[in-house]
Amino acid sequence: MSKIENTAVSRPWAKWVAIAGLLLVVVAAALPLTGNRGDLFRYIYSAGALLAFVGRLFNPCPSNSLRVRRLYRLEVWAGVVFCVGAFFLFYPSAGVTDWMAFTLAGGIIEAYASIMIPRVQEREAKK
Repeated sequence: MSKIENTAVSRPWAKWVAIAGLLLVVVAAALPLTGNRGDLFRYIYSAGALLAFVGRLFNPCPSNSLRVRRLYRLEVWAGVVFCVGAFFLFYPSAGVTDWMAFTLAGGIIEAYASIMIPRVQEREAKK
């Protein structure tokens, strides 16, 4: 079998967009915990979720390894989970903490992928 060629185009802006989006999600998730009851956090969270999704979507995978490519794809799904959380912020009959459940799920996915990507790349480099 032949190896798949890595045709990833370098897009450094995508990483920065994703990081900015994740920071906005964290800030927006912390605002209701500090006593701010306004609607501003909804818009900040939604903008952050969209930026995280777009940044992860356009971030190319630098490896030919199937496992690393799947982990990069998992980061895109974390962005989708954050966007679903943003949807529940504006859905009228959603519960008060539905958006927080999706925020935690997206955070767990991001943490898992950010831990596993360097480990798998290191393991692949040793082979």
